[in-house]
Amino acid sequence: MRLPSLLRFRHLVLTLTSIALLTGCATDLVQRADALAAPAGLQREQVQGGPFLLTAYVHARPNAPLLRVYLEGDGRAWITRNQVSPDPTPHTAMGLRLAASDGGDVVYLARPCQFTPMARNPACQPAYWSGLRYSPEVVSAMDEALSHYVTRLQPARLELVGYSGGGALAVLLAARRKDVSAIRTVAGNLDHVAVNRWHAVSQMPGSLNAIDVASRVAGIPQRHVSGADDTVVPTAITRSYVDRVGRCAALTIVPDMAHESDWDRAWPSLLALPLPCTAQRP
Repeated sequence: MRLPSLLRFRHLVLTLTSIALLTGCATDLVQRADALAAPAGLQREQVQGGPFLLTAYVHARPNAPLLRVYLEGDGRAWITRNQVSPDPTPHTAMGLRLAASDGGDVVYLARPCQFTPMARNPACQPAYWSGLRYSPEVVSAMDEALSHYVTRLQPARLELVGYSGGGALAVLLAARRKDVSAIRTVAGNLDHVAVNRWHAVSQMPGSLNAIDVASRVAGIPQRHVSGADDTVVPTAITRSYVDRVGRCAALTIVPDMAHESDWDRAWPSLLALPLPCTAQRP
């Protein structure tokens, strides 16, 4: 075998080995997510969202006075700065951790292709967790899944909570719906153009940007939480979004917290903070 052919063969073997390892890792991550969710009574389900079969965890009563829907972050979108991951299932699943620490009626929605076997998701392509992660197709898929649970559970009020990239989707979903009573984000990517510019990486022209719909959600009470030590989505970018929304958006800066800190431990006390533009409610 000539040297170029040998090198290509070795590259193929390494690639296939990496995919096999990641597939086994994804199975382990689902089991870890189940174990995290179980003490909070969250049960894993699957729900159709557009062309995607989405994974959800649910612990909610019908006709609850308040339903919070938690939206996961971007997950493991990239292996390296230049190599996209074959599976975006998050290792930490902070969105799920926040949902598990809530204590109320909650639904957790993973992002397209997270926690769900790729064999059951033929629409999954790496573009949907890289450049198209906030694309109209992804937002529509999440919206369909959200509507499924709202129709099924009929809550009196609906709040959206997003971690990291899930924060962008919380805003984008609220901008197209009429039933969202509040938005909360933790380390939310509320302006991906500014975030990508900050990191000197490629822009995502195929993705919608939360800050561009700020005027459409200006009347919805919002609280956006940022870690003072967050270098992934710096507080200045969150503040820019909050300023764009205006008086119904509040910014809470938490000292000594970074993007991937233990937000779930702080979450119950952060949930207790009142929302602007509304009387204090549970």
